Amino acid sequence: MLDQYAREIDYLRVSVTDRCNLRCRYCMPEGIALMPMRDLLTYEEITEICASAAELGIRKLKITGGEPLARLGCPSLIAMLKAIPGIEQVTMTTNGVLLEKYLPELLAAGLDAVNVSLDTLSPERFAAITGRDELGAVLRSIDAALFSGLKTKINVVPQRGMNDDEWLSLALLANDKPLDVRFIELMPIGFGAGSEGVSNDELLGKLTALYPHAAPDETIHGNGPAKYVHIPGWRGSVGFISAIHGRFCDACNRVRLTAQGKLKPCLCYAETADLLPLLRSGVSREEIKATMEIAIYHKQKQHCFENPDKITEKARMASIGG
Repeated sequence: MLDQYAREIDYLRVSVTDRCNLRCRYCMPEGIALMPMRDLLTYEEITEICASAAELGIRKLKITGGEPLARLGCPSLIAMLKAIPGIEQVTMTTNGVLLEKYLPELLAAGLDAVNVSLDTLSPERFAAITGRDELGAVLRSIDAALFSGLKTKINVVPQRGMNDDEWLSLALLANDKPLDVRFIELMPIGFGAGSEGVSNDELLGKLTALYPHAAPDETIHGNGPAKYVHIPGWRGSVGFISAIHGRFCDACNRVRLTAQGKLKPCLCYAETADLLPLLRSGVSREEIKATMEIAIYHKQKQHCFENPDKITEKARMASIGG
């Protein structure tokens, strides 16, 4: 469907849990209170909302968390979503710790692609950033996904003074392996507001200074706003998602569903449509669709990340869905 600015909204990011098995300091540090499971959507409720969304024109789903694989039975949800008429693609964003374990089930369920979050290649720094010594598990999962033929991307959030000195070693994964590495500017949401990110313009300048033959890669890599460059001889490409320094709101095609059942048109603002009480009151799918349609139509024109005082979303990222 189209929103009020004639943007086609065909992509829904679905958070299935606010739980995570890591404690990344900019997302979900230690000591965070979690929602009771009774306040989270069941898999059947998620499927019903996604089926309603498909009837409104949503074609692509991204499963997120928290960490989606921290919720038991996640592969069964993938299979349920893949069976919805009109849904063309179901992908997942994960921290990779449990990916190798569940990979056979995810492939059997029909998962189309996976994004793995990875901010460092240093075991010591990984433990410092995430609170857990799990880098080896993540790297094994990436290799297992690639070996299986699953389309794989790496998501990197550069932070000043924390991992910005590793940008090249992380980018070089796209030289060594058939995957894309994407640098994502840190969004000032939740605990991320207390850290300093790195401009993708800065990283792109450094990359092209080292590799002057790097050229824009116009091939389709996914459903999001990343802009890619390819370096001759590299097996993959390097992407840049520049939410702060390269606003892409005019082409935004997405909305988000939180694990608590709130449909969120824009990450920057607190406005949501609360679908969970409607589902549990037994309303019809048509009523669910009508509520979703109003919220999507009134999606905000653009975010205001460059003006933190105007950001109304105060929740932590893990409770929203990345």
